[in-house]
Amino acid sequence: MTLKVAVLGTGKIGEALLSGMLRAGWAPEDLLVTARRPERAEELRARHGVSPVGNAEAAKSADILILTVKPQDMGTLLDELAPHLPADRLVISGAAGIPTAFFEDRLAPGTPVVRVMTNTPALVDEAMSVISAGTHATEEHLAHAETIFGGVGKTLRVPETQQDAATALSGSGPAYFYFLVEAMTDAGILLGLPRDKAHELIVQAAVGAAVMLRDSGEHPVKLRENVTSPAGTTINAIRELENHGVRAALIAALEAARDRSRELAAGA
Repeated sequence: MTLKVAVLGTGKIGEALLSGMLRAGWAPEDLLVTARRPERAEELRARHGVSPVGNAEAAKSADILILTVKPQDMGTLLDELAPHLPADRLVISGAAGIPTAFFEDRLAPGTPVVRVMTNTPALVDEAMSVISAGTHATEEHLAHAETIFGGVGKTLRVPETQQDAATALSGSGPAYFYFLVEAMTDAGILLGLPRDKAHELIVQAAVGAAVMLRDSGEHPVKLRENVTSPAGTTINAIRELENHGVRAALIAALEAARDRSRELAAGA
């Protein structure tokens, strides 16, 4: 049976999922989208050949609903969907911090909900999407979520109790790397390099290091030690990072992100 999927609140991440499904072989006629602005909905129709609909129509027609609106808008959206959404439809939430119980309490009893935290590299098919089952979600429901999000990167299943940590580490993770690249580029300028050359050097170093981490199977400590010669340049830089508490600052930053994820859930 062909499943019909609706992406509700189709912003950048929602559109990335949409294009990933199309590349994976989904037919445009089986994909529905909703958008707050009519011109955005028409843009999606023109670009991808999908059908823009209202939220109520999406709830009635789709077998799977992917909710990609902002966390603060989720309650309003669920209130709109609930009268029209049968209990046998799969609901996939991409909202940071909001637990599956929030959806289960507002939708028909027994509605299967899967919670997914993805990240912005979905735009280049390099996402990390962390998937958790709600109370009524089965293996089949999780497999559907993996198929959809696998089109834009890798997927990983975790218990929902680990979602806030995954949000801090992976959902927000790209921003930490951008921040680091920004700082290192500024350092390159301070050391006398033009900005464009400093940027190119750092970006390629980051790409190369990431591929080595992914493909070598080596522990990051081992890979770092391979670059760190006795009394060399790298160990002097590492000493300064440790002297300035960079490791402790990163841990504190991730704890702050995790705590904010919990606050979002409490606010919801």
